[in-house]
Amino acid sequence: MSTHLTTQSPTHKVAKTEKPHSLWSLAWKRLKKDKTALVSLAVVLAYLIMIVLSMSGLIAKGWNQEVAVTYAPPSFIYNSEQNLSHLSQVSTDRTIEQTTYVDMYGIQDPLAKPMQSITQTVLLHPTENRNALKQSLPFGADRWGVDIIAKTIKGSETSISVGLIAAFFSVVLGTVLGAVSGYFNGWVDDIINWFYNIFTSVPYMLLVLAVAAVLQQQGLISIILILALTGWTGTYRLIRAEYMKHVEREYVLAAKAIGVSHIRRMFVHIFPNVSHIALVQMSILVVSFIKSEVILSFLGFGVPLGTVSWGSMLNEAQSEFLLGKWWQLTAATIAMAILVTAFSTFTDALRDALDPKMK
Repeated sequence: MSTHLTTQSPTHKVAKTEKPHSLWSLAWKRLKKDKTALVSLAVVLAYLIMIVLSMSGLIAKGWNQEVAVTYAPPSFIYNSEQNLSHLSQVSTDRTIEQTTYVDMYGIQDPLAKPMQSITQTVLLHPTENRNALKQSLPFGADRWGVDIIAKTIKGSETSISVGLIAAFFSVVLGTVLGAVSGYFNGWVDDIINWFYNIFTSVPYMLLVLAVAAVLQQQGLISIILILALTGWTGTYRLIRAEYMKHVEREYVLAAKAIGVSHIRRMFVHIFPNVSHIALVQMSILVVSFIKSEVILSFLGFGVPLGTVSWGSMLNEAQSEFLLGKWWQLTAATIAMAILVTAFSTFTDALRDALDPKMK
């Protein structure tokens, strides 16, 4: 009797092993749950897109062109028909006077022909010129007849660019100094800490004004240097503390045992584990540097003549406000308040999302 043994292989359900999530993927999941953070991020991205379009000349291209009369009030349909009739009368009188006036040397006024051409254009084509001078000025015009909206957009390009670039270089400087100080410790740490104590012993705004007075130059590069050289201390303190903790951990000691160089251990092994701190610090410094640029430009240490920023607009608006012309002050304040509020809210949410202790 033959025995036939049948073996049935048991069916095992193999559980799918989930891939471990990185710090950034976990942070993005937390951010997506925070509706306020997403709205703030959308506002910040809208500002960044706006300054890119402004730099490319797609918007606010002729921001410094005269488009209205002096201190034109806010209006969604601005019509300078009265100004046009006044211009026609003045041009006519001026042209008649210039074409008939010849001085004692027999030399005619060189402005006679251009003014005659302007007068003919205005008088012969009144409908076309009236339509051309109809436009929307929601925040009016300044003392030069420049559209405040276009001026605000161009000013945001300057202020935000200065904030972003200065924050980047400040974080790079603070990260490098913090990494060197925390990694090597000893006398290297003592020397860098000595410089750190010098910078932190002086109030921040006084330090900024002191460096600005020493450089004695107005320009975007000077402002970026001033802010970058004075704003690295916070990043340095945090990065130094993290490097002091990570330098004694197993993965760093293992890299040291196999002969990995100091530079590679500092910036290839340790830095990815502390990079979120540098990112949060950069977002904090962007807001701080935008406000600092506004203060510097307001006090006359900022952007040079011919360059507009939110600070220079507020500087002009202080005299206009005394005359009852509030629209330039309002436009610059609203634009800056919206960006600073959105960036600050997003920074707080980003800090919480990148905190490993938060669940």
